[in-house]
Amino acid sequence: MSKLTDSTTQQFKIYSLAQSHGSTLIFTVLLSLSIFLPSFIHQQGITGPLINAFLLLAVVWLGKSAAITLGLIPSVIALSRGLLPITLAPIVPFIMLANCLFVLVFSSFYKKSFSTAVILAATSKFLFLYTVSQVLLVNLLPTKFLIPASQMFSWPQLATALAGGLIAWLVIKEFFKPSRIN
Repeated sequence: MSKLTDSTTQQFKIYSLAQSHGSTLIFTVLLSLSIFLPSFIHQQGITGPLINAFLLLAVVWLGKSAAITLGLIPSVIALSRGLLPITLAPIVPFIMLANCLFVLVFSSFYKKSFSTAVILAATSKFLFLYTVSQVLLVNLLPTKFLIPASQMFSWPQLATALAGGLIAWLVIKEFFKPSRIN
C-alpha cells in the first residue's frame, strides 16, 4: 500500500473534521473569521476578498441559507465595533443586500460552472453597489463622505468579489476536490 502524501493527509484531516463535527463547526469558523479578521486588518483589498471567499465557501459547504446569514452579520458587527464610521450606517443595509445578491447568484450557477458563477455574482454585486452609491447615497450621506463612499462601492467591489472567488476556488480545489469545479 502506498503512503499518503502530505497533501492527501491534510485533505483527509480537513474532510474528516468537517464530517465529524458537521456544518455547525464550519459555519462557526467562517462566521468568526468574517467578524474578527476585519478587526485586525483594516484594508478593503484584503478583507473584501476574504469575506467574499467565505461567502462562496459557505454556499458550497453549507448551502445558500447559511451563506446569506453569514453575509448579514459581519456588516452589523463592523458598524457596532466602530470599524465603519457611524456616518456610513445608512450603507450597511445595502452591503447586506449586496452580499445576499452575491450568494444567490453564485448559488444559482456554481454547480454548472464555478468560474461563470463567480463572474456573474461578482458583477451583480458590483453593479448593485455601484448603482446604490451613485443614486441613493447622494440623499443619505453628508457631502464629505459621498466621494469616498462612492469610490469604495465602485470597482473595488468587483475586484474583491472576483478575488474572493479565486480564493474560494483554490481552497476547494486544494482541500476538497469536488467532482465539478472549473
